[in-house]
Amino acid sequence: METKKSSRISQFYKKTLEERLAIIQDWLPSGIDLPIDGGLTQEQANNMIENVIGRYNLPFAVATNFLINGRDYLIPMVIEEPSVVAACSNAAKMFREGGGFTTSSDEPVMIGQIQVLDVPDMAAALQAIEVNKARLLTEADSVGGSIVKRGGGARDIQTRVFENTPIGTMLVIHLLIDTRDAMGANAINTAVEHLAPHIEALTGGRVNLRILSNLTDQRKARAEGMIPASSLARGDFSGADVVRAIVEAGVFAEVDPYRAATHNKGVMNGIDAVVIATGNDWRAVEAGAHAYAARHGGYSSMTRWWQDDDDNLRGAIEIPLSVGIVGGATRVHPMAQLALQILGVQSAQELAEVIAAVGLAQNLAAIRALATEGIQHGHMRMHARQLALAAGASVELVPHIVQQMIDENNIRLERAKELLKERMNK
Repeated sequence: METKKSSRISQFYKKTLEERLAIIQDWLPSGIDLPIDGGLTQEQANNMIENVIGRYNLPFAVATNFLINGRDYLIPMVIEEPSVVAACSNAAKMFREGGGFTTSSDEPVMIGQIQVLDVPDMAAALQAIEVNKARLLTEADSVGGSIVKRGGGARDIQTRVFENTPIGTMLVIHLLIDTRDAMGANAINTAVEHLAPHIEALTGGRVNLRILSNLTDQRKARAEGMIPASSLARGDFSGADVVRAIVEAGVFAEVDPYRAATHNKGVMNGIDAVVIATGNDWRAVEAGAHAYAARHGGYSSMTRWWQDDDDNLRGAIEIPLSVGIVGGATRVHPMAQLALQILGVQSAQELAEVIAAVGLAQNLAAIRALATEGIQHGHMRMHARQLALAAGASVELVPHIVQQMIDENNIRLERAKELLKERMNK
């Protein structure tokens, strides 16, 4: 019987690279070796996009401590910004003390849009689409390929009318397709292009754009969790103080778009890192998330924070997440495949739920720091290592230069260069 693994790994950040690799190897299925060189060959890169001249590596890390729906996860993250992975792991530990994350998600339904102009009789066009809906859905499924074979396919057709636009009255048709474990962009675009002439015949109008929407509000993921107030105490701040400060910070982001933009950037620090690691389209996820944050007519927070009846902190996130575990770069890029193996997710919905939990954890880490000693206290300590490397320090000298900058509270590139010069002259 397989031993249950725990993502609660004490002081993972202090372990050597070799020790970390050995731990992760234990999380992988038998026979899968852990690549550490970026995984993508020059030939693979050349076949993925055009005008290739090389490859661009980013750090591949794992966040620890995640307990989601009672199951432990290690979270692969690809990101260049220091302190994000450490902060996310620490926040997950705090959520873990409150029982971990509870998540849920919608069916993986994507939206394809068909723009119809010059419709001679809008009422007749709408009626024709409604009467022929079943036939249109069958037509969409006829080009659905493997998605239909896996149980997905066209689910509904919806209509929207925009009157008095600068180009006249516009009919927009939404084709809703369940894409199962794929992100589904290609399937959606193929289907709406196939339907375009059928729509023109039914409406008497002229089809212009036929394209998916990245505002995937039919495909949302949610995560929620509780953090005991006692787990939030920090320095001179009591747990109750921190709960109140985080709730106040959350409301700031709800009411002010200037704050919401930075607040949500912190959420996306975590979400994007997992999306990139798994070979998914982080630009699509970003676009959908920010559009959804503005769905009520003003840009607002992606998360909610409140104090419960027991005076503990609770947080929640609901966000569109169009991600897949098949197709695209998830199939081509070896590191994306490795990331999915580490996660052990069985469906695109499960991956979306994990990503939502990561976004909530990352947000907690950021606003807890902001609401207590300030964001720079921890971030600059992590940044010191990058500065030492940028100054030209060898791997052996980096810890010494970093520690001296921290002791002096003088974390600047110029100081790193001075300290390196001093050590080289000894």
